[in-house]
Amino acid sequence: MGLVDGSGSGRDALLPFLLGFVFLGITLTTALPHDGPLYDPTAYSDCRGEPEKPLYNGGLLRGYPPRVLSLGGRWRRQQQQQQHAFFFFHNLTVSTNYCLSGWVRIEGPGTGSALVTASLETEHEACTCIGTVLAVRGCWSFIKGGFTLSSPSNLSSLYLQSSSGDAIQIAVSSFSLQPFTDEQWRRNQQHVVNNVRKRNVMIHVTNGSGDMLQGAQVNVKQVSREFPFGSAISQAILGNSPYQEWFLERFNAAVFENELKWYVTEPTQGNVNYTLPDQMLQFVRKSGIIARGHNIFWEDPKFTPAWVQNLTGLGLRLAVNSRIRSLMTRYREEFVHWDVSNEMLHFNFYEKRLGPNATFEFFKTVHESDPLATLFLNDFNVVETCSDMNSTVDQYIARLRELRHGGAKTDGIGLEGHFTIPNAPLIRAVMDKLATLGLPMWLTEVDISSTVDKATQGEYLDQVLREGFSHPAINGIMLWAALHPEGCYQMCLTDDHLHNLPAGDVVDGLLKEWTTGAVAGRTDAHGSFSFDGFLGEYTVTVRSGNYGANSTFALSQGVETKHVTVSI
Repeated sequence: MGLVDGSGSGRDALLPFLLGFVFLGITLTTALPHDGPLYDPTAYSDCRGEPEKPLYNGGLLRGYPPRVLSLGGRWRRQQQQQQHAFFFFHNLTVSTNYCLSGWVRIEGPGTGSALVTASLETEHEACTCIGTVLAVRGCWSFIKGGFTLSSPSNLSSLYLQSSSGDAIQIAVSSFSLQPFTDEQWRRNQQHVVNNVRKRNVMIHVTNGSGDMLQGAQVNVKQVSREFPFGSAISQAILGNSPYQEWFLERFNAAVFENELKWYVTEPTQGNVNYTLPDQMLQFVRKSGIIARGHNIFWEDPKFTPAWVQNLTGLGLRLAVNSRIRSLMTRYREEFVHWDVSNEMLHFNFYEKRLGPNATFEFFKTVHESDPLATLFLNDFNVVETCSDMNSTVDQYIARLRELRHGGAKTDGIGLEGHFTIPNAPLIRAVMDKLATLGLPMWLTEVDISSTVDKATQGEYLDQVLREGFSHPAINGIMLWAALHPEGCYQMCLTDDHLHNLPAGDVVDGLLKEWTTGAVAGRTDAHGSFSFDGFLGEYTVTVRSGNYGANSTFALSQGVETKHVTVSI
């Protein structure tokens, strides 16, 4: 693998030079150790006076010096003169996750800030967005992204472009491109799982006098998981015992698909009906699982009640206040989260009609009504892609900071996760950057598009769920797979007879993988028995001769060994 500085505006002019570079045997690749590099989650969401050092010491771009680029407008495959070829790479491979990072700064007079997009083109495919950053004049901003290829490439071009269409100059520094084979990527995921989702346990067995008992039989069983993993449900689960049993065998969290939305609970003004969410909440309570509140308002006019769309001014203000009071009075402390104003990166129905402070008031009022609930922003195309200019990672961060600086109690990052083809390095890079905010982050509506076949849905779902579970900043995962008689929104886990589809097999396989299996053994000479377990609730049974005892313990996150003493 090699690279060449893309100092011209087109690839063809440099091809003879590139071929000569390869022919002479001069390479800029770095030999990877046997186990491969450790993934670096470092990210920055603030603008800095100077760039930091490159991640991985530059990786394939090791030693590449800072420089200034003149960027044209938005990328068009057939109009390459509108972009700047930043780097050329030789022999990029499939089954490899390429992680991109670097620092950019707008130079010269004119635009104060601009969205800069990185893209990649090979002989066979175009990755139109592999990372974005909101570049600022006068200080350095961090871009982090990545890509995988569906076919190997002899010659690939990495481009930067101004997504606004304006011509700008940017300085670039500390760029890095680090490859990870699929095996290395999986080992890095497992490294995080072992350190964040699991913990070492030491069980000590004593007799009534406090003496340690050697050779005591110890049996441990995990009875619940700490990590919230759930799915959307609909009214179809009500009265359906087989579906309820199937659900509860797998999930410890739920979210109502549509039944709490305003257009369902109040289809006409003043006609408020909570029968369905009440019944679904009864199922949740009885089952001992948690539930997210989705949603109070939806900024998309298509999903705003028709009668609300006809309101303006004071009439609309009274209606939204009534909606909040009604929900919060009935469901105070019932839901662990509320999606307060859904998809506000893409739509702004309420702010257009009530002014720019409308959202601040929504969050303030909801928090005052239910101070124990975490209030989330929730939007799509944040981790699914970076080509949606409404929901780039920096757009999300800027909107969240704007609300928080205005006094809104926005404490949760909701990433819907409606994927077609997942880009694992980009998913991880976006989550890394969002994690710099230090807020709870959930994948809230994960599914895979029905435009791919069911086997591929399962394959892609496995990739997404592994990315989520192995990222230390992700606090929970919700699937968007509510089962209806007519099917599901995009992705079903089972058929209508509750027989697993490929996506369901993936879920079952991962749940087994992420649960501590049967643990049994005998205490050592010090009366101790140790194991590594996933976080959650456990029962332990110990026996020594004719004596025995049962106990329970909770395994929560921590770096120290958890010590449990059981006395017989």
